[in-house]
Amino acid sequence: MAAPLELSVIVPAYNEEARLPRTLERIREYLRRSHPSSEVIVVDDGSVDGTVRATRELQKQMPQLRLISNSVNCGKGYSVRTGMLAASGEVALFTDADLSAPIEEAEKLLEALGSADVAIGSRALDRRLIQVHQSRAREFAGILFNRMVRLATGLSFEDTQCGFKVFRTDRARIVFEQQQIEDFGFDPEILFLAQRHGLRIVEIPVCWAHDPRTKVHMLHDSLRMFADLWQIRWNAMLGRYPKHAK
Repeated sequence: MAAPLELSVIVPAYNEEARLPRTLERIREYLRRSHPSSEVIVVDDGSVDGTVRATRELQKQMPQLRLISNSVNCGKGYSVRTGMLAASGEVALFTDADLSAPIEEAEKLLEALGSADVAIGSRALDRRLIQVHQSRAREFAGILFNRMVRLATGLSFEDTQCGFKVFRTDRARIVFEQQQIEDFGFDPEILFLAQRHGLRIVEIPVCWAHDPRTKVHMLHDSLRMFADLWQIRWNAMLGRYPKHAK
């Protein structure tokens, strides 16, 4: 019987033909050095460029690389949920395709799991670690959104939106089974669910660099994310997040 995998790395990808090969090469090298008993799961979110082709080419060199393809574009939250529920590792990390947080920063999160079930990367705890800042408008919008997160969900974290989070898969499975938000506003929901189910969450400062090619549209996606916050409260009020899985 094969030994269980140590780590699963989930990379949601939508039209990432240009960035994905370099990202996967960096992840492969990191895992080779530090976590050889691991897998990488790329969840293609209905890309219309060469994302799938590029991933399949890399599979020839990376036997631990898996590809899951959504037939249509379903959203980042949908893709993260798909990857997390498919993960075989004892621990699962999801990271953005641009590696805004260098993959080596995962060591900080993994070390934190010694006393926690969930560790989330944070840009806000130590802004000196930010190598490339967002525009002032984006940073202000992020601060405003965080205040709304606190009001709507009761979460106390400084940064819920950093796309660099790690979970103990056995403890966190119920979180992703109950996750309902499928676009960029999913992060507060999964943290709300983790807290609701008694998982211990720690927030860890990480190095981070803004990529101007981000897929998050400041106005359109921000409005949707604000609406998602109130959807979380509504779901909780309607009993859509039962404390025991059905």
